[in-house]
Amino acid sequence: MSSPLDPHSAKTPLSIGRRTFVKGLSVAGLGLALGTKVLASASSSAPTVPVRRRRFAIVGTGHRHEMYQNAIENDFKDTAELVALCDKNPGRIKVAQELSEKNGAKIPPGYIAADFDKMLAEIKPDAVIVTTMCSTHHEYLVRAMEQGFDVITEKPLTTTAESCQRILDTAAKTGRHCRVTFNYRYSPPRTQVKGILMSGEIGDILSVDFHWMLNTFHGTDYFRRWHSQKKNSGGLMVHKATHHFDLVNWWLGAVPVSVFANGKKEFYTPAMAKRMGLESHHERCYTCPEKNKCGFLLDLNKEPRLKHLYLDQEKYDGYFRDRCVFRPEIDIEDTMNVIVRYDNDVTLSYSLNAFNSWEGYTIAFNGTKGRLEHTIVESVYVNGTDTVQGGIKPGGVTTKVYPLRGPVRDVEPWTGSGGHGGGDAVMLSEILGPNPAADKYLRASNEHAGAYSCLVGIAANRCFETGKPVLIADLVTGLKKPNYSPMPTHEQPVPMPQPSKIS
Repeated sequence: MSSPLDPHSAKTPLSIGRRTFVKGLSVAGLGLALGTKVLASASSSAPTVPVRRRRFAIVGTGHRHEMYQNAIENDFKDTAELVALCDKNPGRIKVAQELSEKNGAKIPPGYIAADFDKMLAEIKPDAVIVTTMCSTHHEYLVRAMEQGFDVITEKPLTTTAESCQRILDTAAKTGRHCRVTFNYRYSPPRTQVKGILMSGEIGDILSVDFHWMLNTFHGTDYFRRWHSQKKNSGGLMVHKATHHFDLVNWWLGAVPVSVFANGKKEFYTPAMAKRMGLESHHERCYTCPEKNKCGFLLDLNKEPRLKHLYLDQEKYDGYFRDRCVFRPEIDIEDTMNVIVRYDNDVTLSYSLNAFNSWEGYTIAFNGTKGRLEHTIVESVYVNGTDTVQGGIKPGGVTTKVYPLRGPVRDVEPWTGSGGHGGGDAVMLSEILGPNPAADKYLRASNEHAGAYSCLVGIAANRCFETGKPVLIADLVTGLKKPNYSPMPTHEQPVPMPQPSKIS
């Protein structure tokens, strides 16, 4: 009899990812829509028709899209094909085409963003992958679904309640499938936590304490890019914390009902620049007169990849990848605290800080039979002047189960390799590989799960402005509870703990 801590998942993490898609997005859903193996007959001896490669178009050719392009053109080239690229910056389209040439793949045609609809009409892909700036996700998702195409989007689903409503309405009207790529769900140690919670070892959950730290390498980077303007990213509450809120939603198998939050910006400010010995903030690192004094310098000339992708392409759109992290026009918070109540009466206490000495998180689930504590330290370091996010630090996972009374159990963590603690590889195997099987963890995410995740951050932003709690139901209509795996409930009996002496 297998246990929820079945070690095979640790030894072969890709085997986890090949058992995925929620019921509504399995062979009958997104898998079928994107093309699956067609059998000549049900007989096992009958010949099979070769797998038709699923045809993907990517809109948005910044650095994040490279994960999808490399996967399509290398590991999954037998089952997937990149058939078009689209971006507002023609220089970055050319860089992406150069990547196809480097991968030994057919060079896909490039389309400027204004010709997105033309691309759909001419190319007719099986699905569109959206990796643009967060605030523009909805534009491409809605237009693609309206023209009959399934969509896959980077998190967050979107940045405002209004655009979220448009996506939900369009998906309902068109019947097209929208998938949000929450790769954290697929990271083996995080999947393992889901398994422990599903098993009922700590009973039903009553409260959650969750604290996420961004350090001054990776965390700082959000303040020099387009993310530093809330109109573009929704702030860290949406762009970054959508990952975290989705994890809690999925871990609990519950949806948020109300949100209360406080946020502020005190570290990435002009005043802090002076406190650190600089004369002032400046426009960008490239032209900064105090660059040799600043510990937050990003020298694009010393990082070939970023130079080629951004500095060399500025002439097309004027986008600066190395803006000063202390400039006054930054309007996103660096210190945030959130309280969330769920439909099963679980309460979440969450914090996010963007200037810590280490990167990662610590979370505790308090249940009727015990407590689960889980910590991950992420390996984020500096390579020359470039920030490198290397996934989970070796030995950086700690998971412990504390029964209500009795000895603590140290959990040997499941492991994986690659981006996001092994989550990228598992997720990509599910999306791009052949014939995904059933997944008991139900890690695939549709537009409703994506909406519940980003709406917590959207609600938090509204709290920052008004100082009042926000109900999720007041933000959008038509939300449906995602298909989550069964979890212990408040109605189940709880064993009486053994008597203990008070010392």
